[in-house]
Amino acid sequence: MDKSYTADWTLTNGKAVSIQAYEILRVQIIQGDLSPGMRISETEVSSNLRISRQPVREAFIKLQNEGLVEVRPQRGTLVTHISIEAVSDARFIREAVEADIVKLLVEKCNPEMIETLRYLIRQQRKIEDHQLEAFIELDDQFHRTLAVLAEKGNTWKITASTKAHFDRVRYLSSIEKALQPLVDQHKAVVDAIEQRDSARAESAIRFHLREVLRDLPVLVSQQPEIFTGDGERS
Repeated sequence: MDKSYTADWTLTNGKAVSIQAYEILRVQIIQGDLSPGMRISETEVSSNLRISRQPVREAFIKLQNEGLVEVRPQRGTLVTHISIEAVSDARFIREAVEADIVKLLVEKCNPEMIETLRYLIRQQRKIEDHQLEAFIELDDQFHRTLAVLAEKGNTWKITASTKAHFDRVRYLSSIEKALQPLVDQHKAVVDAIEQRDSARAESAIRFHLREVLRDLPVLVSQQPEIFTGDGERS
């Protein structure tokens, strides 16, 4: 590996070492620090993180299950290219689920719910365009909270498990774009819920989640070498 992916990470007590190794590597892949096609090895990761190879092996298995790495004979473990199909599928699943979630929230709407969501939007307003990692964390929190408030928290866990490639595109697309228009889209969802307008809430969340479809063709044209959509790369 040509890039360091451990300089800013410190393992902590209280969480399984394999989970921490997985989280570190996943973030580095999502953010492109470990780029598509890069080879990563259990030996090097364990050495850099100063842990044994077993938890690293477990981390690799989780990453492989998410489609972020693959094991190739004679070549070792490689970071996968971004799958256009996986991005599209993840968006489709999220849109189907969250469209129903916002309709449930319209039915359940109350002042406490609205204040919770508007508080998250206020936190997002404080984020500057260069604070991308913080914004994505708050964005996930907003969507997770929608599910929890609708008493469908488990659906977030299910959709989150499918969105690794979606997140890679989301990170890429947000690097050079203003973030506040995305917050405006969140606000449109909450406004519609507060006004108990089910059709408008559904339309707003669908428009928001289709942002990735508007960004994807541009990203593919700019960096075709990091994507795969034809099965020739993985």
